[in-house]
Amino acid sequence: MSENDLEHLDINEKGRGQDGQTIFSDRRLFMQFMAFGGCPEPSALIAALEDAGIPGALYEDINDPQGVALLTFSETPDFFLTTVRRLLNRPPFSELTPKPEYTMLGRTYALGYEPDLEEMLIDRPRRRVTSPEWPWAIWYPLRRAGSFEQLSAQEQRVILMEHGGIGRAYGRAGLGTDIRLACHGLDKNDNDFVVGLIGPELYPLSSIVQRMRKTKQTSLHLERLGPFFAGKAIWQKDVTDRRQ
Repeated sequence: MSENDLEHLDINEKGRGQDGQTIFSDRRLFMQFMAFGGCPEPSALIAALEDAGIPGALYEDINDPQGVALLTFSETPDFFLTTVRRLLNRPPFSELTPKPEYTMLGRTYALGYEPDLEEMLIDRPRRRVTSPEWPWAIWYPLRRAGSFEQLSAQEQRVILMEHGGIGRAYGRAGLGTDIRLACHGLDKNDNDFVVGLIGPELYPLSSIVQRMRKTKQTSLHLERLGPFFAGKAIWQKDVTDRRQ
């Protein structure tokens, strides 16, 4: 990239309006997922979250009888270093055992054709993770293999359409939906994306993962997946202030 290109660098999210013109937004939602052990009774955690007045979801870990996970979100990354950090460094959260292997941080992003960027980047993800109708969740990171980046733009689109079609089919059936986050440079293991599968029941979410295994993206162009967290929300809350 030349110096001239850098001078005109555009890092806005881009969509496409009803008139076919490109639309722009400099807003995006950051989401952080953190897991803990040593919590046989989560009622104190719920009380602390209510007192803190932060948006997010608290999950019980189906694979750990004393495991929980906290998902928080904000348009402002400082939120995780101030409000969330203070919360986690005080009891009852400070008394838990962190599970750093499950820590995930990502940001919403646009693909370039979305007609409503605020809905896609901000409102929809918040609504999905705080909906009492979708308490079950599977969260995991992934890293694409270098082979995907060597494909042409058209080949990439075909592969992504196959992958996305499965998610849309489950969504139309009311069986599950997804949260897609980019985490380039935000992940200690150098993952590319964070995915959250959200739904009313656990089995359909597992079924989504199973069907995705057969797609070209997963079978040929992923370097790694996981670790996977599976659990159910016992507390969910959004707040009206969009810039905590």
